[in-house]
Amino acid sequence: MKKLFILLCTALAATASWGAPKPAAKPAPVRVACVGNSITYGMLVEDREKNCYPAVLQRMLGQGYDVRNFGHSGATLLNKGHNPYIKTKEYAEAIAFRPDIAVIHLGINDTDPRNWPNYRDEFIPDYAALIESFRKANPGVKVYICRMTPIPHRHRRFKAGTRDWHRQIQEAIELVAKGQHTELIDLESVLIDRSELLPDAVHPNAEGAKLLAERIYSAITGDYGKLKMSPVYTDNMVLQRGSDTRIGGVANAGRLVTVTLSNGAAKALKSRRMKTGTVYATDTVTAGPDGRWQVKLSLEKALPSAILTISTPDTTATYHNVGVGEVWMASGQSNMSWPVVNSAERREAKPNANIRLFRANPTFADERGRLDSAELERLNRLDYIRNPQGWVPGSDTAQVEAFSAVAWFFGQMLSDSLGPDVPVGLIETSLGGAPAEAFIERHTLEDDPVLVDVLYDYRNNEMAQDWVRSVMKGNLERVRNPLQRHFFEPAYLYESRIAPLAEGYDIKGVIWYQGESNAHNAELHEKLFPAVIASFRKAFGEPEMPFYFVQLSSLNRPSWPHFRDSQRRLAQEMQMWNVAMAVSSDRGDSTDVHPRHKKPIGERLALLALNGRDRWHSDYHSPEPAIVTRNGNGAAIRFDQSVTTKDGGVPTTFELAGEDGIFYPATAKIEGKTVIVSAPEVSTPVYVRYGWQPFTRANLCGAGPHKLPVSTFKKYVFIR
Repeated sequence: MKKLFILLCTALAATASWGAPKPAAKPAPVRVACVGNSITYGMLVEDREKNCYPAVLQRMLGQGYDVRNFGHSGATLLNKGHNPYIKTKEYAEAIAFRPDIAVIHLGINDTDPRNWPNYRDEFIPDYAALIESFRKANPGVKVYICRMTPIPHRHRRFKAGTRDWHRQIQEAIELVAKGQHTELIDLESVLIDRSELLPDAVHPNAEGAKLLAERIYSAITGDYGKLKMSPVYTDNMVLQRGSDTRIGGVANAGRLVTVTLSNGAAKALKSRRMKTGTVYATDTVTAGPDGRWQVKLSLEKALPSAILTISTPDTTATYHNVGVGEVWMASGQSNMSWPVVNSAERREAKPNANIRLFRANPTFADERGRLDSAELERLNRLDYIRNPQGWVPGSDTAQVEAFSAVAWFFGQMLSDSLGPDVPVGLIETSLGGAPAEAFIERHTLEDDPVLVDVLYDYRNNEMAQDWVRSVMKGNLERVRNPLQRHFFEPAYLYESRIAPLAEGYDIKGVIWYQGESNAHNAELHEKLFPAVIASFRKAFGEPEMPFYFVQLSSLNRPSWPHFRDSQRRLAQEMQMWNVAMAVSSDRGDSTDVHPRHKKPIGERLALLALNGRDRWHSDYHSPEPAIVTRNGNGAAIRFDQSVTTKDGGVPTTFELAGEDGIFYPATAKIEGKTVIVSAPEVSTPVYVRYGWQPFTRANLCGAGPHKLPVSTFKKYVFIR
């Protein structure tokens, strides 16, 4: 009986087993092949097997993926290169792996002079053949090819061909991606502004490898951290009015992004047809494979207050009290930073709610002492904007008094002229002591045969002013890392301030007050300054964006007359490119680099901004000497507008020189648009100059209502 019971139970158990569903087979992991050279392999990465980018990518993707490292040090993409990847065992192993996803990062070693100069025409077909070999191994493979990681200026062959060949190979890689219909991952942009993570100017360290893994992870999964906007997107912001105002940011790849400006509640903005409220503008766009998206809204009409809603299926950002009007960026060094509270016209700063302010403050207060480890690390991460409050209204007296005086008085005049219906936004990005080169985009510096040299050993580079070097030395005292970043470093302020703020955001133009930290070398500044303008315009995507700057004022520093005249000539050369200069020498201080009279300077910039290109036909700019000719034993200086003197006296500070180049004081008289000058010591004048003193009491100005001062100048005397 017992035996029968056991048999029965066994049969029942078997029957139950046959009837039960079988457990689902565990899906095979997605095979990911990381194909490349020593950067993929992880050369110089600390604890390589754990921290090379494929290993980090494996941890990020998780158990559903099988990520393998098929990097081979020194490998070239070119089949005729000195070490072709297709002849390595890693290539054979990668093909045998039959990956579902292939991530290819090759090309760095092709910059070797043995390779690209000789076989460049074969790069695209060789790359196409490599891709095809993976497609033959697995017809369902998804191929990602990568724009190469950067090669910084420190590379030993940078100026001997590597810089140019690297750029040419990047262009070829982009052509391959289009022609072979692969995805393109931009690894250059990951590290271009983090050169300290490339200790040997080629190979990223562990932190750099982690950043590469994060970018590749985002490309594979489409996860870019949801919706991200420039720091200027906050409540109370101002959008630049125009027919195609740019609004853009980052979202997860493939997500539909909807941008709407309305006076209605955010939850009601599901369509243009609303029972209540008004939609001023709306548009939708799909975020690209790199997560980037951009729309252009027609916002030609100024608006005092609206709601900006930016939404994706997983995230919504709502910004309240958004104005549409005129937005200007105020940048430069300490004279632009100089606050209203310390200006001579403090009491003339009238609180104005129609003006809105955004300050890109530095992340730490004391920038003249030795920096601590936390501050040094923030600098390396480009974490150099501190503005927790976002945009603030100009009705807040404390905020106004802490803001740039030049920028505030510029905005105050702008607002008074545009009227109460046009909000004015002012973004301050100046930094005391900052040299011009800190505001220049890195590729702009690298590509210039002269400016590239400002990048080398920047802490000790004599192209930088000695005072600038002394500040860096004090800040970085006892710092052993030769690649430690600094806020005066060439390109640093562009990378940490200008570019992040410009991401997906438009402005009307830039006002600029800088030069004190470059006045030691006017000739170098003549190359730096156009590069500054080009960099701001590149950041905002506006090749002719207005750029109005302040000429250095008067101060007892010997180089300043030369520098002021150099600035004047730069303004003349670039006037057709929407660049103009406001003269400030009449408001200088003989002993203080920070003259306190900021209101006249801000208003002179505002005159340029309000009148645009029409300023050349009026007294909205300072009189400019058009031509100088012989006049008997003297010279006749013809200006582009009528002139007078601000004190009603005779014109002062004119000088003449003959062929010997020795200048003598000259007497002057005004005849409409002409000033006649002569000096008894000079019978045949060859040169004339005006206001040629470090601290000058020059008194010539325009005859119009604004009485704008004439700039320091030196001119050749022509013989008719």
